Amino acid sequence: MSIQQSDVLYTAVATAENGRDGRVATDDGRLDVVVNPPVEMGGSGAGTNPEQLFAAGYSACFQGALGVVARQEGADVSGSTVTAKVGIGKNDDGFGLIVEISANIPNVDAETAASLLKKAHEVCPYSKATRGNITVTLV
Repeated sequence: MSIQQSDVLYTAVATAENGRDGRVATDDGRLDVVVNPPVEMGGSGAGTNPEQLFAAGYSACFQGALGVVARQEGADVSGSTVTAKVGIGKNDDGFGLIVEISANIPNVDAETAASLLKKAHEVCPYSKATRGNITVTLV
């Protein structure tokens, strides 16, 4: 279900210069990074790239969703980490993304961890935004 403009609590604003081979900065100056294509895609790899930025945002958002689900379930996810691997490759339309999400949740058993991941994937805003658009695998 989509939200309405009146429901928005916060809006992030970032501006890119020169696309994948330039600079990206937020309007508040808290993020200001050089972006370059990775070496694997023919770039210098000197700066970060959009896939790394997406992986960082997705993993942080998913970690937050994991915390929400854990509180609802009474599970202890303290000390946990979430890793997002974002791949880019050619597809029929040019390029596409694929994501793999994994978590290390030391205070729960494997079955509980898998259940928490699945539930977090249902509530995470990044997961909702990508659902049906790209392949996201939970491992």
